[in-house]
Amino acid sequence: MKIAIQGVKGSFHHKVAQEFFNSGIDVIECMSFPILVDQLVTGKATEAVMAIENSIAGAILPNYALIDQHKLTIEGEFYLDIQHNLMGLPGQTIADIKEVWSHPMAHIQCRRFFQKYPSIKLVEDTDTAGVARQIQKEGLKGIGAIASVTASQIYDLDIIAPQIQTIKHNETRFFVLSTKEKQINTDCNKASICFTADHKRGSLATILNVMSDCKLNLTKIQSMPVIETPWQYVFFVDVTFDAYSDYEKAKKVLDIMSTDLKVLGEYKNQKR
Repeated sequence: MKIAIQGVKGSFHHKVAQEFFNSGIDVIECMSFPILVDQLVTGKATEAVMAIENSIAGAILPNYALIDQHKLTIEGEFYLDIQHNLMGLPGQTIADIKEVWSHPMAHIQCRRFFQKYPSIKLVEDTDTAGVARQIQKEGLKGIGAIASVTASQIYDLDIIAPQIQTIKHNETRFFVLSTKEKQINTDCNKASICFTADHKRGSLATILNVMSDCKLNLTKIQSMPVIETPWQYVFFVDVTFDAYSDYEKAKKVLDIMSTDLKVLGEYKNQKR
């Protein structure tokens, strides 16, 4: 089993892979989500861990498109409590830090902290733990990273300021993905689907009413434009349910009422 992760060891993706599978897994480090998907579809990775949304910064829209475009299967989900820490070379203090390199999502989640330090320049990078590794490897003084405690331990950095995220209860939801053919899973109680609705009044409302009538609980709805058809949208929806038979009934009705209905995955709800 080889798990593709976005970023390097010590990243939040790495932590999810360890907790979802086990700490002894082999990981393939990927510097972008398209590279991560490529590792999966070419068979170099057996599964992949992909962040999909954050409780502060919101959804990562391009990742929905990647899942749909490459017909990936959502095998499961995982919610990780994200604790961001500002770190640098041993002995560095906040007064020494001139720039902080990190993923743009991490910057967004820590915006309020850095408002207190307007002289610090925020520089976008591809990965939180990757910056930590680079600081350690190149001995970069005056450069800080926003990363996990694990990353500080792996790359021997000092935590200058702990838990700097704006909202202390900060969670990211991850999908565990594969290219396996989707199987009927009657033990599941959550599903991710996508569809397009007719471009006329009330079409989406009618579909949502069907879900309610079939005892489905809508936990997420996200729209994205259909590139080939201006002003038409695909809707990505997450639903939970108590009985698989209710969900199965809803799928049959939705297949008639919507266009291009796709089941992206059926899995256990990890958020109670």
